[in-house]
Amino acid sequence: MAITTATGTKIYIGAAVSEAQADSLAEFIAMTNWVEIKQVESLGEFGDQATDVTFAALGDARVRHAKGARDAGTMAIVVGHDPVDAGQLAAIQAETTNDEFAFRVVLPDGPAGMTDSERFLRGLVASARLNVGANDNVIRTTFNVLISSEVFLQEVSTI
Repeated sequence: MAITTATGTKIYIGAAVSEAQADSLAEFIAMTNWVEIKQVESLGEFGDQATDVTFAALGDARVRHAKGARDAGTMAIVVGHDPVDAGQLAAIQAETTNDEFAFRVVLPDGPAGMTDSERFLRGLVASARLNVGANDNVIRTTFNVLISSEVFLQEVSTI
C-alpha cells in the first residue's frame, strides 16, 4: 500500500464510557453516537510506548533495559475555534468532567475499493486551551486527551 497524506483525516468524540464499556475493538465498533470534531488542524502523535525500566549492576557497571508499563500518550487535537461546532462543544464539555470518553480517528489510507483504517481509544479530555494569538492568526483551541486505553486498530478491508 502507498503512503498518504493526513488530508481527509477525521476525529470523532463519543459518549462518556467506563473501562467495562470500551475495552475491546468490538465494543468501540458497536458505538453509534459519534460526533465529528470539525476544523481540525492537526492531531498529535499517539500510540503505545513502553516505559524504559533500567537496572545497573555494580559488578560490571552496565545498564540493562527492560520494557515496563505501556503508555498510549497524550493526543493533542488542535482545531480552528468554532463556537457552534457540535464536536468542539462536546470536547469542551468533556473537559469539565472526570469521565473518560470514546474517540475514533479515521485515516484516509484505504486503497480504492477498500475502507479506511480506524483507531479507537478511551481518554480524559484534560484541557481545552484557547490560543487567540496576534493579528492575522486563526483562533485555535487545543484539546489534550490523556489516553487511558490501548489504541485499537480496525484495519482497512474490502468494501
